[in-house]
Amino acid sequence: MAGRLRPGRPAWLTPSVARTEILSGLVVALALIPEAISFSIIAGVDPSVGLFASFTMAVVIAIAGGRPAMISAATGAIALVVAPLAREYGLGHLIATVILGGLIQVALGALGVARLMRFVPRSVMVGFVNALAILIFMAQVPELVDVPWTVYPLVAAGLALMVFFPRLTKAVPAPLVSIAALTAITVGAALAVPTVGDRGALPAALPVPGLPDVPFTLDTLTLIAPYALAFALVGLMESLMTAKLVDDITDTRSSKTRESIGQGIANIVTGFFGGMGGCAMIGQTMINVKNGARTRLSTFTAGVMLMVLCIVFGPWVSQIPMAALVAVMILVSFGTFDWHSIAPATLKRLPAGEITVMVITVAVVVATHNLAIGVVVGSLTGLIIFARRVAHLAQVSAVIDPDGGQVVYAVTGELFFASSNDLVSQFDYAEDPDDVVIDLTDAHIWDASSVAALDTVESKYAARGKIVRIIGLNQASAKMHATLSGELSGSH
Repeated sequence: MAGRLRPGRPAWLTPSVARTEILSGLVVALALIPEAISFSIIAGVDPSVGLFASFTMAVVIAIAGGRPAMISAATGAIALVVAPLAREYGLGHLIATVILGGLIQVALGALGVARLMRFVPRSVMVGFVNALAILIFMAQVPELVDVPWTVYPLVAAGLALMVFFPRLTKAVPAPLVSIAALTAITVGAALAVPTVGDRGALPAALPVPGLPDVPFTLDTLTLIAPYALAFALVGLMESLMTAKLVDDITDTRSSKTRESIGQGIANIVTGFFGGMGGCAMIGQTMINVKNGARTRLSTFTAGVMLMVLCIVFGPWVSQIPMAALVAVMILVSFGTFDWHSIAPATLKRLPAGEITVMVITVAVVVATHNLAIGVVVGSLTGLIIFARRVAHLAQVSAVIDPDGGQVVYAVTGELFFASSNDLVSQFDYAEDPDDVVIDLTDAHIWDASSVAALDTVESKYAARGKIVRIIGLNQASAKMHATLSGELSGSH
């Protein structure tokens, strides 16, 4: 499993690994600041609420999470979920929602909700990645509209630095060099361009733990429960999808159950420290992984450095031009997009259903700006397409004995709600002889719909005085048939 300790000492204690992890965490911390402030604005709370959330989420998930090198912080998806509650009822109810949402996540994690990830088709995963890349890029567009013309050459210079600097050395992450260089140019030339400080004031002290300022009553619980459930589900969906993505990129495995529970613990802690909650932050995770980070040290460093940058180096951090961070995120978006998935040669080979699922996932995510909704819609579309495809695989063929006294129907394929609907019409009830055999040796019964269909076939023959024998059931099918046959009719 990823993050497993090497014999003797953890991997992150190796000087070369530690340097990579710490420098990558620093880049991530710099990129977290403007986004955390932006998401605070979306949620309708003070910027410090988002920054505190990013600090506590990153630090706690570095310890409790199941996916090393993944970054959790305040996110846009969570901000959208809690914004209506925060606007109408205030910060206290938001904090209470975060804590309850964290408790729900712990419960869902313990119940094994992470296992549901196996039902997410590959085409949905590809669509998720491509939609993510598009959203990251789209989030940068407002930073390039109605800005001084000097922003554009700064962004271009930042991109050029990140592309060409690694050819000189990879000892220092290119994004960190780009941010430092563009900040030096902006300050040295006194360029009037948007900076991190323009987004909002940075906190001057660490957060202090406390209870949410709400009445501890059943009415409060009833009010926040729907928001907390949505918060928990959206957070887990984004986190588990991101963890799976990092697994694929790093060719390592992670514990999704531990990650689910860890997300809940991180949100509970975040709530008690006055943060707005969060989940896996996909853009910053991509920065971290692309910079070579692979351990929990980078995540921990990102959280700690976020507060150090805000509290100790606030005046300097405030002068970082947004153009530098925009350049980093644009490069991340291009690196995240799966260009192979839209290559003509790939599209020619893919079944139409796979392409449809991928396109629908991308379209829904881009339209709603919610990765969780896109994954759910894409997965449901994939299941429907799969069910339609498999439904045609169930076939019935009849063989009548030469003496005409018996007919044997051989049923082949998977019998479930989609395929069993047509089963009843495959038999000749009026013309068949009195002895009817249904051979299910090459079939499998998956659900009650199939048992009900077989019951209907038997009753139609029985109405004509004919006997039906069902043979060839495998063990699982025989058990389901014996349990449900004759029990599904409303006449009992």
